[in-house]
Amino acid sequence: MSCSRSSGDLEEQSCKNEHFLYFAYGSNLLRERIMLRNPSVVFLSLAHLLDYKLAFGSHQGKPSSQWHGSTATIVYTPGDEVWGVVWKMSSNDLCSLDRQEGVEDGIYVPIEVAVQTQEGKVIQCRSYQMDDFVYGLPSPQYKKVICMGAKQNGLPVEYQEKLDSIETNNYTGLVPVFEEIEASLRAAEKTK
Repeated sequence: MSCSRSSGDLEEQSCKNEHFLYFAYGSNLLRERIMLRNPSVVFLSLAHLLDYKLAFGSHQGKPSSQWHGSTATIVYTPGDEVWGVVWKMSSNDLCSLDRQEGVEDGIYVPIEVAVQTQEGKVIQCRSYQMDDFVYGLPSPQYKKVICMGAKQNGLPVEYQEKLDSIETNNYTGLVPVFEEIEASLRAAEKTK
């Protein structure tokens, strides 16, 4: 069942269960973004990861060709926290999610994290951490997707303000995945 190099616990979880829990903190906060390649996704809870901070970087200093800038990762930082969404997903989407995160290319590594829901429940989730990264700035389009996801899911206002203040690289060219997300958002709006 496993598509990636991951810890035994994550592989075991995926093989035993038909579903797995995924903690999203970057572009996959936005429902329309994660659903592009992972149709089984179901919202489970808002949660925060203690002792980590949100950072932006490029694997080996090479900006994302898909997003034209740095992408989100989490960095162990005692006393800090990262807010996100716990998605419940079919194990059938595990390979798709790993591909989206660039696991085969060594860009991100799947990790297991213990996140705390707003109700105080601690749950184990799959998440991803960039390997061998150099700090950098995200494109405005990437930042916008993260901010839209934070707003869509009602992350704490202070955290949304923190996301809004993220500096970008001011990239103004075409970002095909962003166009795809916007088309999905427009389609969702029409069905309301």
